[in-house]
Amino acid sequence: MDGPTAAPPINEAISQANKYMRIAQMYLDRTAPKWMERWLATGVLLALFLVRILVAQGWYIVCYALFIYLLNLFLAFLQPKFDPSIEQDAMETSVEEGGEEGLPTSAKDDEFRPFIRRLPEWKFWIAATRASLIALGCTITRIFDVPVYWPILVVYFCILFAITMRRQIRHMIKYKYVPFDFSKAKYGGSRRI
Repeated sequence: MDGPTAAPPINEAISQANKYMRIAQMYLDRTAPKWMERWLATGVLLALFLVRILVAQGWYIVCYALFIYLLNLFLAFLQPKFDPSIEQDAMETSVEEGGEEGLPTSAKDDEFRPFIRRLPEWKFWIAATRASLIALGCTITRIFDVPVYWPILVVYFCILFAITMRRQIRHMIKYKYVPFDFSKAKYGGSRRI
C-alpha cells in the first residue's frame, strides 16, 4: 500500500462530533444576551413535559426527580458564591484559637461587596434545559414509568420546597443580601427636547 492511508472511522466520527459541538456552541453563544427568550423556551419545554405527564398519566417519579433537581439548581442560583455564614464561622474559630485575623481592624462590613452567585444564570439555564430534555426523553420508554401514588410526591415536594425556601430566606435576612437586582442601570442618554 503505497497510496495515502484513509483515516480510521473513529477519527472521522470524532471530527464530525467536534463539528456538531462547535455548531451547537455557536447557537448557544447567540442566545446568551437573549435571556427572556431562553427562559421562555425552557418554560415551553417544561410545559410540554407536564402536558406529557398529565396526558399519559405516568412517569411521576421522573417528574418528581426533575423538580427536585430544579429546586436544587434554584437554591444554588440564590446562594452567594462566598457564604457569609462560613466566613463568620471561620472568623469565630480564629478568635477562639487566639489568631489575630479574627479581630476586626477596619470597617470591612461597611464596604460594598457585589453579589456573586454560586450558580450563574447561564449555567442555571443550561442545566435546567438539559434536565428538562432528559426528563422528556425518559418519558419515551416505559422503563421509567414506576407506579407510585403521586399525591404523596406532590405533598412531599411542596413541604420540601416550603422548608427549604424558608431556610434560604432566613439566611438572606440574617446576612443581609438580596440575590436580585431590580435597579439595573440603563445605558444610553435620555434626550430632552
